[in-house]
Amino acid sequence: MSAILKSEVHEQLPAVASADPKAFPRPARKPVAAAARGMQPVAAAVKFLLPPLVGIALVLLVWQAIAARNSAFPTPLATFREALVLFADPFYRNSPNDQGIGWNVLASLKRVGVGFGLAALVGIPLGFIIGRVQFVGRMFGPIISLLKPVSPLAWLPIGLLVFKSADPAAIWSIFICSIWPMVINTAVGVQRVPQDYMNVARVLNLSEWKVLTKILLPSALPYILTGIRLAIGTAWLVIVAAEMLTGGVGIGFWVWDEWNNLNVSHIIIAIVIIGVVGLLLEQALMALARALTHEQVAN
Repeated sequence: MSAILKSEVHEQLPAVASADPKAFPRPARKPVAAAARGMQPVAAAVKFLLPPLVGIALVLLVWQAIAARNSAFPTPLATFREALVLFADPFYRNSPNDQGIGWNVLASLKRVGVGFGLAALVGIPLGFIIGRVQFVGRMFGPIISLLKPVSPLAWLPIGLLVFKSADPAAIWSIFICSIWPMVINTAVGVQRVPQDYMNVARVLNLSEWKVLTKILLPSALPYILTGIRLAIGTAWLVIVAAEMLTGGVGIGFWVWDEWNNLNVSHIIIAIVIIGVVGLLLEQALMALARALTHEQVAN
């Protein structure tokens, strides 16, 4: 009897083994791994956004507490409402002294661009010469060390005396405060070029122009870009203070004019605008630095 059962079992096994696997579906598994992978971007976004949001909330809380104790200080909500009105028409122009916030920011950026550009045209070549020629470096070293700590606003009366006008005097202040970071960083970058590179250039008998363009400039480029980034931040800081003293159209004069009108909400809005514009300028230069450095590595 047992032999008969074994034979029947053996006869049925091949049929089961040869059966279509789809006829015996496996139990569905819960998509735990897929759900975990889907939550990773959300967790990363929360981790990235939570700290700055907490910081902003803390600032708003302190701001609201100060406004509650001082009736002359506007609340965050009142300042936000004033900002909506201000940005509804930022480019109006009623008179030379009554213009929108947009025109004032553009006027300040124009002065910064002119002064910063002149500083780059003078400071970067001078930095190359100081870093390349030892005698010139020793000649300018004491002068730079003496003038670099001087406040840029201390140069403003000199500019007013020489140029007889407020606008060139403000540009002069931007120039004198922007040139030092460019000169110093460029000179340091040139001085830190590996000596092996210079020895190879000497063996190959390269011209001074090829040494400059093929060795010095690529090697010193990160230092130059660092000096430019520091200079633009300093220039944007100085122009606000310079415009407060010289008057005219500009974000600095606009802040001072709003203070004379006791419009504290507009002053707070201007502070935020100044910070945002400075941040955008710095981020733009950092992106340029990354792009040029990446291109240099690729080449």
